[in-house]
Amino acid sequence: MDMAALASQLMPYLSAAIGAYGAALAAKTQDVIADETVILGQRLLQRVLKREQSRAQIESAVNDLEQAQSDPEAGDVDDASAALRLQLKKALTADPEMAAEMARMLSDTTLSSGVTAVGERVAVIGVNVGVVQQGDDSTASR
Repeated sequence: MDMAALASQLMPYLSAAIGAYGAALAAKTQDVIADETVILGQRLLQRVLKREQSRAQIESAVNDLEQAQSDPEAGDVDDASAALRLQLKKALTADPEMAAEMARMLSDTTLSSGVTAVGERVAVIGVNVGVVQQGDDSTASR
């Protein structure tokens, strides 16, 4: 299993979850209304934080990414994402059982099209035979 590739696959989910809820994400309860990407990110983050040997490094990288996402002046999001990805890769490499579990979590929930929708007001449509309309106060007419 390529741990670098697995860590890269985890990043969109973790970044979305961290962006939505911040570093306190791991403490959020399941009744939080969120999209599937954020929920999966929450589950993945909770799982990786259970590993005592890498918890401090992962938490530090999560905090750095949260700060970079919330305050552009605080740091570079790309650098913070790379730092988290590196810590994930190290943790996954050190714990193949956790890596296999997380890979299963990803494969169980990945959309069949391979598309991940993240962000406000995002729509992903697999097959459509009618009108799709988005926007504030939008109207349709013939």
